[in-house]
Amino acid sequence: MFKTRLRREFIELLEEDKEFRHIIAGLIGLREILDSLKQLNERFNEILERLDKHTEQLAKHTAILEEHTKKLEAHDKKFNEILERLDKHTEQLAKHTAILEEHTKKLEAHDKKFNEILERLEEHDKKFNEIVSRIVGLEARFNGLERRVEVTIGSMGRRWGFDLEKTVLEIFREVLEKKGIEPGKVEKFRFRDRDGSVTGVKGRIIDVDVLVRDDRVYVIEVKSRAELAHVEILPEKARVVGKVLGKAVAKVMLIAVNVDKEAFERARELGIEVIYGNILT
Repeated sequence: MFKTRLRREFIELLEEDKEFRHIIAGLIGLREILDSLKQLNERFNEILERLDKHTEQLAKHTAILEEHTKKLEAHDKKFNEILERLDKHTEQLAKHTAILEEHTKKLEAHDKKFNEILERLEEHDKKFNEIVSRIVGLEARFNGLERRVEVTIGSMGRRWGFDLEKTVLEIFREVLEKKGIEPGKVEKFRFRDRDGSVTGVKGRIIDVDVLVRDDRVYVIEVKSRAELAHVEILPEKARVVGKVLGKAVAKVMLIAVNVDKEAFERARELGIEVIYGNILT
């Protein structure tokens, strides 16, 4: 009740007393100002706290920045060194490029010459193949001719017998004379073993050429073409000659225009001396 009356009187006083009204308004404004100042002071303190924190953070950032600056300076120094080395490498690369270009030109020139040489070699190879083909053809013709000669000589041997042997001996006269054998003194030896007491075969005939000199006997087989069978029988012929003549056989010889390779090798194994014109393979 008292509060209600006091409030009503206070309101009436405000309405009626202008000076009182100004005093009250001033008091109200001052409180608002004080409240605002208090809020500002609190806000300022908050800002100061945040500023202190920012200052600490800024100090940390400054320290980090200084460290980064030092590292950057070191990196910058290294980078400058790298740039200097790069400049030197660039100069060296330019020199190498010039040398490489020179070598490239030389290689191109060599390649050109090499291609020219290849072309010439191809031409030579072509000519060589042509020559080889001609040689092969000539060889074939020669082999054919050789076979014809062999057949002809064989035919002559069958027809002429001892005359052919003399002809062959004359062909090798120079070689024989160097060995101390005179072709003109070579004689035909023919023996028939009537009872088989010498050869072991009754009625067997031994035909061979012989040369008797200084009580030594040379057994000589003369053929236009000597084959393995002719060689194999020679030791037996030499044995028979020595037994029949009662003289030691000093040497066994085979004289042939052509001799088969197999016969030639077998004769060497048996110690038979071979005088020949060609070895047939």
